[in-house]
Amino acid sequence: MPRHNDDLAAEAEDAVATAASTTTSALLDASQHHTLKYHLLGPSLTKSGQDGVDQSKVSEIIYNASKGSKYFTNEENKDKSLTAKIQRILAKKRELQRIEAQGGLKNELKAAETCIEELEYGRDLSQTIVHIDCDAFYAAVEELDRPELKDVPFAVGLIHLPLNFEKYTAKAKEVRTVLEQYDPRFESASMDEAYLNITTYCQEHQLPPEDAVSQLRAQVHAHAKITISAGIAANARIAKICSNKNKPNGQFLVPSDRASILAFMRDLPTRKVNGIGRVFERELDAIGVKTCGDIYAQRMYLSRLFGEKAFNFLMSVYLGLGRTDVRPAEEFERKSVGTESTFHDLSSPAELREKLRWTAEELEKDLLRTGFRGRTLVLKIKLHSYEVLSRQVQPPRAVGTKEELYRFAEPMLEKLEREMEGLKLRLMGLRCTHLISTKKGEVDFFGRVRRVSEQGAEVEDQEQAGVEVDEDGWQKWPADDEEFEDAARRERQEEAEETERLSQQYEQQEDEEQDPPPSAQRQTSKYDPDGAPSDYRRYGNGFAWRSILEEEAAAAAAQRAADEAAKKPVAAEQWDCPICGVPQAAEERGFNAHIDGCLSRRTIKEIVQSTDDVAENKAPMAMPANTAKRKRGRPADKGGGGTEQGRKRAFFA
Repeated sequence: MPRHNDDLAAEAEDAVATAASTTTSALLDASQHHTLKYHLLGPSLTKSGQDGVDQSKVSEIIYNASKGSKYFTNEENKDKSLTAKIQRILAKKRELQRIEAQGGLKNELKAAETCIEELEYGRDLSQTIVHIDCDAFYAAVEELDRPELKDVPFAVGLIHLPLNFEKYTAKAKEVRTVLEQYDPRFESASMDEAYLNITTYCQEHQLPPEDAVSQLRAQVHAHAKITISAGIAANARIAKICSNKNKPNGQFLVPSDRASILAFMRDLPTRKVNGIGRVFERELDAIGVKTCGDIYAQRMYLSRLFGEKAFNFLMSVYLGLGRTDVRPAEEFERKSVGTESTFHDLSSPAELREKLRWTAEELEKDLLRTGFRGRTLVLKIKLHSYEVLSRQVQPPRAVGTKEELYRFAEPMLEKLEREMEGLKLRLMGLRCTHLISTKKGEVDFFGRVRRVSEQGAEVEDQEQAGVEVDEDGWQKWPADDEEFEDAARRERQEEAEETERLSQQYEQQEDEEQDPPPSAQRQTSKYDPDGAPSDYRRYGNGFAWRSILEEEAAAAAAQRAADEAAKKPVAAEQWDCPICGVPQAAEERGFNAHIDGCLSRRTIKEIVQSTDDVAENKAPMAMPANTAKRKRGRPADKGGGGTEQGRKRAFFA
């Protein structure tokens, strides 16, 4: 039967629709895999000497070699998640642009400008920082023993050559022997990287930085037989970027002036900056930030899109700022100590526990070497599917021995086994955080200065601190009344200065007390069903928006007023305070203010004393003899005294 033209037209439309659908699907897949290919490049983008390499070819090789593997599947899933996140970021930016078009975001723009001004104020161009990076360090060390490898491709850590960390460590020490001649306090960033501050060296030897670094590189090559590349700049961030400019065996300098630094950063791809990885790079690229110079145009959106911390970081990157504080790595505050290892897939519970015990032993070594214990223990694992998970626990005390580490880590592993049937791992690690130093400090609990004798024994020494001590190591108190008077005078001076500080604080808060802010009026606390903040005192049927701290400030202000009044000539008539017994000028307003201050102070003292007595469940301790000695030379307590007539006048005033 011949077909009608309508049927033919319908079939044609279906074919076109099918082709369009297939094309769209292919385009979407190609688009997605385009970002995946870039994602698979990973750290190879930032490896030294890659500027002249065609990264598209590299990404194609990695893509085809890993396609279909568990690693590929995991990276594909992560790329999809990142793509979805970027879509949310773009939607948020469109909303911010709409608000900006209506005259909004003025505060964000002002905050960005203020941040730039503050960062510029702290710019330091007085130092010369050098970052050195050994060229292909592991391979270069192996070539020294096997020169035949120089002209053939080979790898360290794979099937070609085994790792030999003893050899690499010995060679690193040879390099560091040269570095310390230029900066005795150089900072070791890794086995083959370091930061130096050569400002002093250049001044003492009257050498320009470039000549000093050329000399250093030649000296390293002569001494250790390996080459290094170097970056020279006004701060560590730019110096590290520069060390990759003329690799291998080269150096690059950015002049230490603001114009040169801004020009250098303007066209620099964001990925070149240490701290911007492949994920953050893609997010920035999506909103139009491809180079560091592009950051400025997006400054009003950054804090709303990525948070305040990322905003401050990006502003400093745009300005080309970085730290100039170069010092030994051990002087920096350490946040964690950890160790991890990769292995072939393990699934046997016995093998996993054997690996966990070995990891605990390695972590114990690192904790002993660094002198720390940890309040928090973190277990990190990587599944055979390359998914990374972590669990943590807070033991009842800080841990550091292999037995403790294993005892608290094993239950976390057991729970993971229950949650994921057939658990199979390829990486395991342990890390301690919230560290506690096991090194003894310079001052003990009682304020005594520690010193180590020539034999290595610890002794207490207060003389180094300029304090006279007795035979037991305790600080001696002054022997005569004149010294006691001096000590009492200094103490009164310190109290007066504290009073001044509190009074100024009170004066600033006094205006707010008259008319509490709406947020304060709405403030509630679970400790007070009426809605009063727990640290505020209640008066009558309402709240006096006056905390206990403010009452102390009020009392201090009243005392200051009394002290000032005491300096003035004594009036013909005085009223004795019924609380402290100190005579006051016969002036009603000032006298009442003084009484308010005394009452507040006495109430606070009574509350503290009664709380302490209840908590201790015992009578107050007698005053130590040495403390009693300190009281000598002070005026005797009036005991609320004064004349009977004066007290009556005060009471009925």
